[in-house]
Amino acid sequence: MSDIETSNAAPLPEPVPEKPRGFGSRIRTYFLTGLVVAGPLFITTYITWTFITWVDDLVRPMVPVAYRPETYLPWTLPGTGLVIAFVALTLLGFLTANLVGRTFVEIGEWFVGRMPLVSSVYRGLKQVFETLFSGSGTTFRKTGLVQFPAPGQWSLVFFSQPPGPDISAKLPNPEEYVSVFLPCTPNPTTGFFFYVPRSEVIELDITTEDAAKLIMSAGLIQPNGDHQGKLSALAQATRAMRAARDKHLPTPAK
Repeated sequence: MSDIETSNAAPLPEPVPEKPRGFGSRIRTYFLTGLVVAGPLFITTYITWTFITWVDDLVRPMVPVAYRPETYLPWTLPGTGLVIAFVALTLLGFLTANLVGRTFVEIGEWFVGRMPLVSSVYRGLKQVFETLFSGSGTTFRKTGLVQFPAPGQWSLVFFSQPPGPDISAKLPNPEEYVSVFLPCTPNPTTGFFFYVPRSEVIELDITTEDAAKLIMSAGLIQPNGDHQGKLSALAQATRAMRAARDKHLPTPAK
């Protein structure tokens, strides 16, 4: 660069000095920083401790007093009920996998199946547990967008099991339907379950964990990456596709 160009170049603006913060502002910053660090840790510890205590209170009455650790220790040992429950369930699964254990389970299910009200509750709960804890299941593995509660307004949904043949035969349109669950904010355990045509759902490439964070935080915690731009692009492409499809549809005769 020549001397002329250097002399004609605009001078760089001087950095604006940062205003010194007062004592109250610093205290507020330190307090919020400590809250961000301690808040999640405290809530996680509280939920974990509550769960361990609940399992201990549930299992401890089933264990004879002579076999309880607090009988020989001056204090109560937390987590023993959880360990006992884990060992008992693992042992039950091992016995059920064998021929003898499977026979006993089938006999017990045969008796339960003869009870009018209990049989329906047991079969429904068994299907739910088998679906939730099955390693090959596809429940809530994918997320998507549907227009809800009104056209042009998009909501996050989780894909559930596809509708069975009896329900699919009764659905009005001949196209393929999918089952979706639309959780509510901020409690994702409540929501709406409905069947929707697959063409009306926009599948997303975000995980269910990121979608759950997005729902529980009411949009404050966004997924990592440029997913917001992808969501907007997908929504715009879908609207353009439907507008073009509606434009070529024949006008009904009056």
